Amino acid sequence: MQNLLANLNPEQLAAVTLPAQSALILAGAGSGKTRVLTTRIAWLIQTGQVSPAGILAVTFTNKAAKEMAARLSAMLPINTGGMWIGTFHGLSNRLLRTHWRDAGLPQTFQILDSQDQLSAIKRLLKAANVDDEKYPARNLAYFINSAKEQGLRAQDVEAFDDYNRKMAELYALYDEQCQREGVVDFAELLLRTYELLSRNQPLREHYQSRFRHVLVDEFQDTNDLQYKWLKLLAGPRGAVFAVGDDDQSIYAFRGANVGNMAAFEQEFCKGNLIKLEHNYRSHGHILDAANTLIAHNSKRLGKNLHTDAGHGEPVRIYEASSDLQEAQWIIEEAKSLVAEGAARSDIAILYRSNAQSRVLEHALFSAGIPYRVYGGLRFFERAEIKHAIAYLQLMDNPHNDSAFLRVVNFPTRGIGARSLEQLQDAARQYGISLYAAVPYITGKAGTSLGSFVKLIEGMRFETQQLPLQEMVEVVIDKSGLIAHYRNEKEGADRIENLEQLVSAASLFVNEEGFGNDAPALLGPRARAQAGVVIAEGVEIVDADAPLPTVMSPLSAFLSHASLESGDNQAEAGEDAMQLMTVHSAKGLEFSMVFITGLEEGLFPHENSAKEDGGLEEERRLMYVAITRAMRRLYLSFSQTRMLHGQTRYNMKSRFLDELPEHALKWLAPKVQHHWFGNQRSQHASAWDDAPETGVNTIAQSLVNKGSGWRIGENVSHAKFGEGVIVNIEGSGNNARAHINFGRQGMKLLDLSVAKLEKLHTA
Repeated sequence: MQNLLANLNPEQLAAVTLPAQSALILAGAGSGKTRVLTTRIAWLIQTGQVSPAGILAVTFTNKAAKEMAARLSAMLPINTGGMWIGTFHGLSNRLLRTHWRDAGLPQTFQILDSQDQLSAIKRLLKAANVDDEKYPARNLAYFINSAKEQGLRAQDVEAFDDYNRKMAELYALYDEQCQREGVVDFAELLLRTYELLSRNQPLREHYQSRFRHVLVDEFQDTNDLQYKWLKLLAGPRGAVFAVGDDDQSIYAFRGANVGNMAAFEQEFCKGNLIKLEHNYRSHGHILDAANTLIAHNSKRLGKNLHTDAGHGEPVRIYEASSDLQEAQWIIEEAKSLVAEGAARSDIAILYRSNAQSRVLEHALFSAGIPYRVYGGLRFFERAEIKHAIAYLQLMDNPHNDSAFLRVVNFPTRGIGARSLEQLQDAARQYGISLYAAVPYITGKAGTSLGSFVKLIEGMRFETQQLPLQEMVEVVIDKSGLIAHYRNEKEGADRIENLEQLVSAASLFVNEEGFGNDAPALLGPRARAQAGVVIAEGVEIVDADAPLPTVMSPLSAFLSHASLESGDNQAEAGEDAMQLMTVHSAKGLEFSMVFITGLEEGLFPHENSAKEDGGLEEERRLMYVAITRAMRRLYLSFSQTRMLHGQTRYNMKSRFLDELPEHALKWLAPKVQHHWFGNQRSQHASAWDDAPETGVNTIAQSLVNKGSGWRIGENVSHAKFGEGVIVNIEGSGNNARAHINFGRQGMKLLDLSVAKLEKLHTA
């Protein structure tokens, strides 16, 4: 027993050796919570308080469950195979398999994953003759899963309007279909288990008696149904050992309820609250930044991380003039770290939104630095980007059968497998491409395929004189991709990525010197070289004609996209830099961390202002990002950023103002100065002395004629708060400014009468 408890700090020891009663362990980042949880289980077994079969341990991932079992096997000579250690869904499945008859399920019931569930819902809508445009399958899936996660059946859902009433009716039909087919979805596993134990008293009392010790990891991530599930299994006499950190609750969009921790303390704990505040991961300045930031949240149980590792290096903060300069600075800093002996895999670049990875990936690709996108796909490998690229490929070269097959029925336009079989048969018969074979298909299939060809030709006609970035805008809109993803539960990220494709096209045009007004498509002569002939409004393609010798901006961009998606991909085991969203970074740690894009509207995200508790969740997300860093932490933001195909002028994130000055070191670019009016930054001492010619090009070129104000200047207004000047019209006393006041929106103010104050960037 002495060996089991060796090397635990006083708080960890107190948690592990608590009496057999419920307790809440408030475990800060890097405080050894997994060790406490597994040691608690081992100690209970070793001291004879419970047998391995009397333990119920709940985790949130299968990986965490396997790690817990492996650690237990290393601590004690026991067989963990029969222990009830697993996720909520895994344990529910185990219970339902054992009691399938009582649960009203067939013995061989099947589990639907998210794609299977979507397919089942589409079948239901078709069978019920429901308009899937008015009631999209993805929306119905979200409605059903959200209701189940709240413990609600169709008859329990509040039908406050006709739309909601119809969705509830479809939910009921879906439940009937699943029951008839003997299948359950993920949310059903938990709800069915909860209902079974609620109504079956002997079964409930059996499990409550068996599992006298219930241990839960990542308790802050539980939703309403999971919390009720735990309370039901624990019963009035069970001891629930809940480990979590309310400051790291960042999954509200998945239904997690951070309030469950406070509720658990009131209902179960009765004073048994232990805080694990000794951090074994990060240096002091990093922890000071995290502690001071999160203290601005009002609804928290409260803790303060500390370390014995010393203060370490200060948190470095960098202000860039643009997102491109920000990315280049990160590359140079990373190169220096590697030159000093750091492994690339020790360096992580974190961002709030997936769409931000595009500029970073481009910079890494250009610098020839291997990188790996963790928990997601590289920008040009994401499904929505590949769909958009396929449309562009067809406009550039209709012979591309792979591109044709990818999007001919995406978004759905009624072109099924049988229609495509007919088309492929015709293409083989005449030795031509699928696109060229469309006129040979008759009937309904021919009409649908012909409509698709007309869509492509219509987009080509509309965009033939447009520059590349405008062409991409038209394509992602007219193709129906934007409208399609608006109907998805998490489609906002995909739409952001599609809009970033416009930014990628704009950057490519500038870098390759095509000129912003160069038409993206080839002219008639070059197209004739490619064997393209227009006859009676229909394009006829000669598949054997040579490709044009002149490459259009579109062709060049498509080649560039293919290269970036393939080249520089880090091989398995290769030392590579790590890129990821902050959500993906939770649970990980890195020696050096860059947190990018710290601007109002980006981090914190602009949507946070629209949601109750949204800003506090964004602050918790920033707290998670900071506490990923072990030795060095870099924070960066930029004055301008290309988002959604447009240049945006930014204010720095409020989170930077919430950090302790003593833990920070403000950096400055060595070439460019940032001037606002006639003032330098309040951190001017950090700037290198350079000649006036080094003045920031944005500010230099946008001095207003006699108004005394500049585009990009930070200002304050008594009514609207802090903002940034985006544009200035007129001059002198007639000057008016377009000012972005963040959450207050864009305002047009007369500069001769508006009472504005100049602010200096930190």
